[in-house]
Amino acid sequence: QLQLVESGGGSVQAGNSLTLSCAASGRAFSRYVMGWFRQAPGKERESVAVIGFASDGTKYADSVKGRFTISRDNAKNMVYLQMNSLKTEDTAVYYCVAGPSVITISSPHNYWGRGTQVTVSS
Repeated sequence: QLQLVESGGGSVQAGNSLTLSCAASGRAFSRYVMGWFRQAPGKERESVAVIGFASDGTKYADSVKGRFTISRDNAKNMVYLQMNSLKTEDTAVYYCVAGPSVITISSPHNYWGRGTQVTVSS
Protein backbone atom coordinates (compact mmCIF):
# COMPACT_ATOMS: atom_id res chain seq x y z
CA GLN A 1 0.00 0.00 0.00
CA LEU A 2 0.96 3.60 -0.54
CA GLN A 3 -0.14 6.75 1.23
CA LEU A 4 0.25 9.97 -0.71
CA VAL A 5 0.37 13.47 0.75
CA GLU A 6 0.46 16.54 -1.47
CA SER A 7 1.89 19.90 -0.48
CA GLY A 8 2.94 23.18 -2.06
CA GLY A 9 -0.38 24.53 -3.17
CA GLY A 10 -1.36 28.13 -2.63
CA SER A 11 -2.58 31.34 -4.17
CA VAL A 12 -0.49 33.09 -6.81
CA GLN A 13 -0.92 35.65 -9.53
CA ALA A 14 -1.00 34.66 -13.16
CA GLY A 15 2.43 34.30 -14.67
CA ASN A 16 4.03 33.10 -11.47
CA SER A 17 5.26 29.64 -10.52
CA LEU A 18 4.52 26.96 -7.95
CA THR A 19 6.02 23.59 -7.22
CA LEU A 20 3.81 20.84 -5.89
CA SER A 21 5.26 17.93 -3.97
CA CYS A 22 3.84 14.52 -3.25
CA ALA A 23 5.34 12.41 -0.49
CA ALA A 24 4.70 8.67 -0.66
CA SER A 25 4.95 6.32 2.28
CA GLY A 26 4.93 2.59 1.79
CA ARG A 27 6.78 -0.02 -0.15
CA ALA A 28 7.99 -0.26 -3.70
CA PHE A 29 7.45 3.37 -4.68
CA SER A 30 9.66 2.87 -7.72
CA ARG A 31 7.28 0.21 -9.04
CA TYR A 32 4.46 2.71 -9.48
CA VAL A 33 3.67 5.05 -12.30
CA MET A 34 3.01 8.45 -10.76
CA GLY A 35 0.76 11.20 -11.93
CA TRP A 36 -0.85 14.53 -11.17
CA PHE A 37 -4.51 15.17 -11.81
CA ARG A 38 -6.59 18.26 -11.16
CA GLN A 39 -10.22 19.10 -10.69
CA ALA A 40 -11.67 22.56 -11.07
CA PRO A 41 -15.06 23.51 -9.64
CA GLY A 42 -17.86 22.10 -11.75
CA LYS A 43 -15.47 20.13 -13.95
CA GLU A 44 -14.35 16.54 -14.16
CA ARG A 45 -10.99 15.44 -12.84
CA GLU A 46 -8.39 15.56 -15.60
CA SER A 47 -4.89 14.22 -16.07
CA VAL A 48 -2.16 16.85 -15.93
CA ALA A 49 1.08 14.87 -16.08
CA VAL A 50 2.29 11.29 -15.74
CA ILE A 51 5.77 9.88 -15.21
CA GLY A 52 7.08 6.34 -15.62
CA PHE A 53 8.72 4.12 -13.03
CA ALA A 54 12.26 5.37 -13.50
CA SER A 55 11.48 8.74 -15.03
CA ASP A 56 11.76 6.95 -18.35
CA GLY A 57 8.81 8.67 -19.89
CA THR A 58 6.50 11.58 -19.28
CA LYS A 59 3.15 12.60 -20.64
CA TYR A 60 1.39 15.94 -20.35
CA ALA A 61 -2.00 17.38 -21.03
CA ASP A 62 -1.90 19.71 -24.03
CA SER A 63 -3.02 22.58 -21.82
CA VAL A 64 0.16 22.41 -19.69
CA LYS A 65 2.81 21.33 -22.19
CA GLY A 66 5.81 23.61 -22.08
CA ARG A 67 4.73 25.11 -18.75
CA PHE A 68 4.60 22.17 -16.30
CA THR A 69 7.28 19.60 -15.56
CA ILE A 70 6.76 16.37 -13.64
CA SER A 71 9.69 14.67 -11.94
CA ARG A 72 10.31 12.01 -9.32
CA ASP A 73 12.99 11.02 -6.85
CA ASN A 74 12.70 7.32 -6.12
CA ALA A 75 15.33 7.51 -3.38
CA LYS A 76 13.14 9.97 -1.47
CA ASN A 77 9.74 8.56 -2.47
CA MET A 78 8.79 11.94 -3.91
CA VAL A 79 7.14 13.23 -7.03
CA TYR A 80 7.01 16.88 -8.04
CA LEU A 81 5.09 19.14 -10.37
CA GLN A 82 6.88 22.33 -11.34
CA MET A 83 4.29 24.77 -12.67
CA ASN A 84 5.47 27.85 -14.54
CA SER A 85 3.60 30.63 -16.31
CA LEU A 86 0.47 29.83 -14.36
CA LYS A 87 -2.88 30.84 -15.81
CA THR A 88 -6.21 31.47 -14.12
CA GLU A 89 -7.52 28.32 -15.79
CA ASP A 90 -4.96 26.29 -13.84
CA THR A 91 -6.98 26.95 -10.70
CA ALA A 92 -8.01 23.57 -9.28
CA VAL A 93 -7.40 21.01 -6.60
CA TYR A 94 -4.35 19.01 -7.61
CA TYR A 95 -4.13 15.32 -6.75
CA CYS A 96 -1.20 12.94 -6.73
CA VAL A 97 -1.85 9.38 -7.89
CA ALA A 98 0.12 6.15 -7.99
CA GLY A 99 -0.78 3.20 -10.16
CA PRO A 100 0.62 0.12 -11.89
CA SER A 101 0.54 1.49 -15.43
CA VAL A 102 0.10 4.62 -17.52
CA ILE A 103 -3.00 3.20 -19.17
CA THR A 104 -4.83 2.72 -15.86
CA ILE A 105 -3.47 5.78 -14.06
CA SER A 106 -6.91 7.39 -13.81
CA SER A 107 -8.50 4.38 -12.12
CA PRO A 108 -10.25 5.11 -8.81
CA HIS A 109 -8.67 1.90 -7.56
CA ASN A 110 -5.22 3.47 -7.62
CA TYR A 111 -3.68 5.27 -4.66
CA TRP A 112 -4.78 8.90 -4.46
CA GLY A 113 -3.78 11.76 -2.22
CA ARG A 114 -6.29 14.17 -0.72
CA GLY A 115 -5.28 17.05 -2.93
CA THR A 116 -3.84 20.52 -2.60
CA GLN A 117 -5.55 23.70 -3.74
CA VAL A 118 -3.95 25.91 -6.36
CA THR A 119 -5.56 29.27 -7.01
CA VAL A 120 -4.31 31.54 -9.77
CA SER A 121 -5.63 35.09 -9.88
CA SER A 122 -5.40 37.62 -12.68
